[in-house]
Amino acid sequence: MTSPASLSPTQAAARIGEFTVIDVRAPGEYASGHVPGALNIPLDRLDEALPALKAASARGSLLVVCASGVRSTRACDVLSAADIHAVTLSGGTSAWEGEGHGLDRPAGARATWPMERQVRFAAGSLVVAGLLAGRRFPAARWLSAGVGSGLVFSAVTNTCGMAAVLSKLPHNRAPRSAADFDATLDALQS
Repeated sequence: MTSPASLSPTQAAARIGEFTVIDVRAPGEYASGHVPGALNIPLDRLDEALPALKAASARGSLLVVCASGVRSTRACDVLSAADIHAVTLSGGTSAWEGEGHGLDRPAGARATWPMERQVRFAAGSLVVAGLLAGRRFPAARWLSAGVGSGLVFSAVTNTCGMAAVLSKLPHNRAPRSAADFDATLDALQS
């Protein structure tokens, strides 16, 4: 499988009006700041949105965005398999903001760490906890071994079970004022 086409933030900003922008981060991440005009379709709900995305792509190009470009590349692969053409934003919202382009932040939204940072924090904390508890209870070291093995599996398969679990936590959910998933699907189909 080939890598999806990508645009730099400067290229995407120059053509932003040509795209339907899809942000595949968790709702909490999306609410903490997203490319202007982006619609939130979390990666774990992408399959549900395929018909709406197919309709949107028939009207114009799709630009898929995440925090760093990893999840948006994965989303573009899923879309490509469904015969939906999309391009990804190189470097994600981090690069977009780093190049001086603004992010929309809904009123009252709280800042949420990017999912990659949350995974690193959770994994590191579990490893340290396993090692510390292992001083008193040697079997607790298996927690550290399990987390390390999970990280290796995550790297080899380019998936992340810990991110899937963390995305369900309350701080990663959208605030009540944010548009819900069904409204986003309706907007894509109209």
